[in-house]
Amino acid sequence: MASTKKPHQSTFSDHLQRTLRRDSELRLEPSIESMDRVARLASERAVVVFTASNSSMCDVVTSLLGSLGVNAAVHELDRDPRGREMERELARMLGGGAGRGVPTVPAVFVGGDLVGGTNRVMALHLAGELVPMLRSAGALWL
Repeated sequence: MASTKKPHQSTFSDHLQRTLRRDSELRLEPSIESMDRVARLASERAVVVFTASNSSMCDVVTSLLGSLGVNAAVHELDRDPRGREMERELARMLGGGAGRGVPTVPAVFVGGDLVGGTNRVMALHLAGELVPMLRSAGALWL
């Protein structure tokens, strides 16, 4: 007996297999490797910023740091083959996680420690606390 399934229709089983394959590819939790990579990259310079190439907020933060004389290491996650995993790790570190709506970029590290995103960096700057933090981390000489 011929199947009555039309070419564009899929069965529940097909849908389940696609979902399981997608979820295994996306892994909801960061791997140990991505955790280690974020930690290693975050410690490579006095200031490290994880960004996305199409994010205006990332541009704002990197411009602010540049105007202060900081030579930050900038890692664009959307251009890194392992960027998606690192983004999940940053979301975890920022208190978010998959689906919680917490922006993961920019993520700013000073002296190897996570400072936070745009709101935190701007708040520190407006309070006059960012420059002293950058000086103590060795990111500023004056």
